[in-house]
Amino acid sequence: MPTLKKTTAKTPKKPATASAKAGGSVASKSASAALERKKAPAFALSDADGTTVALKDLIGSNNLVLYFYPKDMTPGCTVEACSFRDNIAPIKALGAKVVGISGDSSDSHARFAAKHGLNFPLLADPGNKVCRLYGVYKKKSLYGREFMGIERTTFVIDKSGVVRRVFPKVKVDGHTEEVIAALKEIG
Repeated sequence: MPTLKKTTAKTPKKPATASAKAGGSVASKSASAALERKKAPAFALSDADGTTVALKDLIGSNNLVLYFYPKDMTPGCTVEACSFRDNIAPIKALGAKVVGISGDSSDSHARFAAKHGLNFPLLADPGNKVCRLYGVYKKKSLYGREFMGIERTTFVIDKSGVVRRVFPKVKVDGHTEEVIAALKEIG
């Protein structure tokens, strides 16, 4: 009687992109990082005064530190904004501007900027359209509850509009120093 050879079927591993599309989290993690070395997505949003500000107005003669943050007046976002405020001179000396974006309204940004003496613009993205373009609007979890929100992320964009550095999942302590180092690398 012939012997049957036992074979085991190998289950092919799913590539990260396939599982990312199914679950969303892997794609979300890599979406912002995927912009590195590519043209920054164009946008136009209202600032705290209601004036429309476009990406093309922010670059050209300056590099840009574009940071996305979850919410005005919250502890981590306040520390981050105040750190950029306190370090604006060395950032400007390196030929860069700072701009913050969150889903808050222009009115909320005006109150936040006034309360903390912020010396750079905050742009309102209440529908999170720009946050999605930049891959920072993601599924988050807090105390076992899942929700969609903005993941604290900073993009360093050069004068020609190319994303030179992405800082995902920013920890606010020491972050401004990381950004200044990245600006020095751009030159």
